[in-house]
Amino acid sequence: MGRMRFTVSAHDDTRKLVVLAVDDEPNGLDELVHCLRNSPHVAKVFPAIDASEALRLLSTDDPRLRERKDRGLPIVDAVFADIDMPGLSGMEMSRVFAALRPSPALVFVTGHAEEAVNAFDLGALDYVLKPYQQDRLDRAISRVLDKLAAAAVPPPGAMGGEPVKNDDEVIPVELAGTTKLIPRSSVRWVEAQGDYARLFTTEGSHLVRIPLAQLEERWEKAGFVRIHRSFLVALPLITELRMGQGGYQVVIGNEEKVLPVSRRHTRALKDRLVGSGRNG
Repeated sequence: MGRMRFTVSAHDDTRKLVVLAVDDEPNGLDELVHCLRNSPHVAKVFPAIDASEALRLLSTDDPRLRERKDRGLPIVDAVFADIDMPGLSGMEMSRVFAALRPSPALVFVTGHAEEAVNAFDLGALDYVLKPYQQDRLDRAISRVLDKLAAAAVPPPGAMGGEPVKNDDEVIPVELAGTTKLIPRSSVRWVEAQGDYARLFTTEGSHLVRIPLAQLEERWEKAGFVRIHRSFLVALPLITELRMGQGGYQVVIGNEEKVLPVSRRHTRALKDRLVGSGRNG
């Protein structure tokens, strides 16, 4: 199985980041701040020992942050926050920052890999496991830079064309004790396995603790279609809809996979295929 590569954006952006670091453990906070300040892409780190202190930044008189507000920038470019903190948790704090317009990028740091799904449900850009490693935080910073670079490109709608949503959601999966981020664009179909779902990608398959119905709702606008109570498929990859012995079937790619279509989903699938053909 190939390894997912993280690269620094090729976008030539000399602007350096202003970030917020939040960890209720003093030693952990010191280490997080140290790693962030070691990055050549970070200009300023604001440390906070808990979520309450972090949220006080929203009303701070710091001239640098006040200037950012005046320029229409987020209060900070990114928030690197521990999930498990006493009082107001990192998750609860992140909802406040996510509601801001514009909002900072969210990167969660924690010692518990099982919380990755909840973190990405809240729109986290990345998820870093403790103990902190410089190269892993550097990759998270790279993702923040890439997001800023993408946001700096005018949307096609501003040039007179159709607006296009170009965000590729990532799904955290556990592999041999490490968390790997699987881009949605690499998923070809999904199979329900109880309360879990198995993602079939160009590189293999991965089991995630997300119900199929939840993925159907989240990915519908990204071109995924429910064809059966057990299967969700990337619509552009369907090359054939045909009648088999037990009913309709779809062919994925070049006979790569044949999946059943239930009767209750047949009409909706045909409509989506016809609509896709017209749009194409």
